[in-house]
Amino acid sequence: MNRRDRLSGNEAVAFAMKQINPDVMAAFPITPSTEIPQYFASYVANGEVDTEFVTVESEHSSMSACIGAEAAGARAITATSSAGLALMYEVLYVAASSRLPITLACVNRALSGPININNDHSDSMGARDSGWIQIYSETNQEAYDNFLQAMPIGEDPSVRLPVMVCQDGFITSHAVENIELLDDASVRALVGEYRPENYLLNPETPLAVGPYDISAYYMEHKKQQAEAMKNAKARILKVASEFEKLTGRKYGLFEAYRMEDAELALLLIGSSAGTAKAAVDRLRAAGVRAGLVKLRVFRPFPGEELAETLKNVRALGIMDKSEGFSSCGGPLFAEARGALYNLEKRPLAVNYVYGLGGRDVRVEDFVNIFGELSSIAASGKPGEVYRHIGQRD
Repeated sequence: MNRRDRLSGNEAVAFAMKQINPDVMAAFPITPSTEIPQYFASYVANGEVDTEFVTVESEHSSMSACIGAEAAGARAITATSSAGLALMYEVLYVAASSRLPITLACVNRALSGPININNDHSDSMGARDSGWIQIYSETNQEAYDNFLQAMPIGEDPSVRLPVMVCQDGFITSHAVENIELLDDASVRALVGEYRPENYLLNPETPLAVGPYDISAYYMEHKKQQAEAMKNAKARILKVASEFEKLTGRKYGLFEAYRMEDAELALLLIGSSAGTAKAAVDRLRAAGVRAGLVKLRVFRPFPGEELAETLKNVRALGIMDKSEGFSSCGGPLFAEARGALYNLEKRPLAVNYVYGLGGRDVRVEDFVNIFGELSSIAASGKPGEVYRHIGQRD
C-alpha cells in the first residue's frame, strides 16, 4: 500500500534505492550528494538490503567498481555531484560503450572554478555526450519517481545504457517536501530482476568487456550506441505509461504547461520550472498567452517532439542553467534551436543563461523575460540571442 511521507530529495532517492535492493553500491562522498550513500549505508548496516556497499578512494573508483560489478552480472548504483562526476568522466564513456546499465543519482552542483557548492547544471551538462541517458527532476517526488523508472529503461534489451537521474543540489536534495512512496512489492514489480544477456561470470558465454576496439569495428559499435539511444525514447514512454497506471502520476519526455495556445514560451530544466509556472499563471491571469515546456529527458534529446510542441510559438526563451562557453549560447539552447531548424515557421528564439552557482531566480525575473519575449514577437527581431540574467553589471 502506498504511503505519504515528508522527505528531502536525497532521502527520497536513497529510499528508492532501498526498495530496489541492488546488488552493489560503490560511492565516494561529495556535497550535496553525500547524504544518498550515507542513508543507504545505514540500510546496509541494519540489514535492510542485501547490497554489497563498496567504499572507494575516489569517484573515478566508484564508477570503475560499478562497471566491474555490472559487467559481472550485478545490478550496480552510485551517486555523485559536481567535481565527483567530472572525476568519473573517463569511465562514464567506458560504462556507456560497454552497454552497462548502471544507475547514477546526480545531485547537480556547479563545477569549479571558482569553487562553489551550490546548484547549476554544469556537471551533468559536461557529461551530456558520454552516452548516458539523462533524466532531470523538478521536485523531490520526481527525483524518487525518476529513479524508480531508470532501471527498467536502461536495462531493457533494446537499450542497455546507463542512466543518470538528476536533481538540483540543495534546492530539492536537502529541502523537505510531502511525497508519496510506493510499497515495496509495487517497486519490485516495476523494476523487476536484472537479467543480463551476457556477463563475465557466465561460464557458458566467455567474453571480454571493454577490449581495445580497432578501427575496423569502432564505428560500428558507436552506431549501435546511437541506435540504442534512439530506442530509449520509446522505452522511456512505455515505462512512464506503466508508472502512470501504478501511481496516477504522468511523465513524458517533457511537460508542456499551458502550451495549448501559447504565443510566448519558456524552455527550461529542473526545479526552476516551479517558479516559472507561477509566472506563467500570473501572466495568464492578465491575458498574456504564456506557456512553458519543462524538459525531463535531455538524453535522448526529444527534438522532433519539442518542435511539434513549439511550432506555433512566436517567441521562445531557452533557459540554460549551465554556461556553454561557445560564445553563442548554452547547451540546451544549441540543441533546442537546432531542433526547430526544419520548421517552416520557427519561433524567434533567444537564450538566457541564469542561476549559475546557485544564483536565485524569482517569479519577477521570469515575468520580465516574458516581457522581453513579447517585444521580440511584436518587432519580429530577436536582437541579442545570447543573454545572461541575474548578475551584477
